[in-house]
Amino acid sequence: MRGRIHSLESMGLMDGPGIRFVVFLQGCNLRCSYCHNPDTWERQGGILMEPLELMKEISRYRPYFDASDGGVTFSGGEPLLQPEFLLEMLQLCREAGIHTALDTAGAGIGHYGEILSLTDLVILDLKHCSNAGYQEVTGVGMEAIRPFLQALRQSSAAVWIRHVVVPGLTDTPEHILALQELIQTLTRVEKIELIPYHDLGEHKYAQMGLKYKLAGTEPPSEEQIKFLQELLSF
Repeated sequence: MRGRIHSLESMGLMDGPGIRFVVFLQGCNLRCSYCHNPDTWERQGGILMEPLELMKEISRYRPYFDASDGGVTFSGGEPLLQPEFLLEMLQLCREAGIHTALDTAGAGIGHYGEILSLTDLVILDLKHCSNAGYQEVTGVGMEAIRPFLQALRQSSAAVWIRHVVVPGLTDTPEHILALQELIQTLTRVEKIELIPYHDLGEHKYAQMGLKYKLAGTEPPSEEQIKFLQELLSF
C-alpha cells in the first residue's frame, strides 16, 4: 500500500497542539473559492510513499514534537480521500503512542468510524452552514459532508472548528449565528476559530492556468474578525 503525498512539514505550529509533523495528502474533491493550494486538487499527483517509509520520516522528528506535547497531523488536500492509507498511518501512530490530528473538511469516501476511532483530534474546516452557501463556496452541496458529521458526533475524538471569513460569502453576523447552530449539533468541540480570508495563493492559479474566483476581494479587518468571533459561544 502506498499513499500519495503532496508535501511534508516537520515543524508545524498551526496544525494542532504543540509542534506538529504535518502530512499533506494529495487530492481534493472540493473547489473552494479561496483555496490557496490548488496544486493539491489532482488525486493522481504527489509522490508515492509506503506507510513504514513515512513513519520512518516521522520518527526522525519525534524528539521535537514529543518535547512540546505535539504529534502528527494529517492534512491535505483532503486526507479522507485516501482512507486505507490514512488508517494504516493512524494505526502505526497509535501503536507508537503518537498524538494524531486530522485536518479535514469531512468530504471523503468513507471508513469514517474506523478513522475516527484512531484519531485524537479532528480539526474540522466548516466551509458553510447552508446547502446553497456550501455549493457556492465549494462547488458541491452539504451532502458531501453529512456522513462524516454524523460519524463525528458518534466518535470520542476532540474537535476544533475552523471557518474562513470571506467578504460577501461568510462575513455577516447572521451567517456566523447560523454557523453556531450547526456547531452546536456536534460534540466535544473544544475550540472555534475564525480564519480571515487571504489571497496569498492567488499566484498559483495563474501558474496553473486557472481562474481565481475571488480576484479583487479584500481580506476582512482585524476588528471585523474580533466582532464575529465574539458572537460565537459554546
